[in-house]
Amino acid sequence: MTPQSAKAKGRRHQQWVRDKILALFPKKLLPDDVRSTSMGAGGEDVQLSPAARRLFPYSVECKAFKSFAIYKVMDQAAENCPKGAEPIAIIKADRQKPLAVVDADHFFKLIGKNIAKSKSPRK
Repeated sequence: MTPQSAKAKGRRHQQWVRDKILALFPKKLLPDDVRSTSMGAGGEDVQLSPAARRLFPYSVECKAFKSFAIYKVMDQAAENCPKGAEPIAIIKADRQKPLAVVDADHFFKLIGKNIAKSKSPRK
């Protein structure tokens, strides 16, 4: 893969994440509130305006590689996952905090449900 095509692959991945975040808040955010940074720029890969940060309090780092070992772990989680459950991998390296890995679409659905829940009147 050429460096140009690798950067294009990474750019598409960042733009996909940007679009997912914007889709969560269609009436509250403008396209400029969530921006995909240029390849090679320092800092966050998806930059959020203050308004976007209040709604989506996450700092996003995007990586798009040919393969990741974590997919084997997620494949195993999916194979062992009973019907009606969602696979999740809890991974940990030596001297590091554990990380929870879920499907990205599932993550954005969870965020969307949380948003909808917070909008509903309290009982």
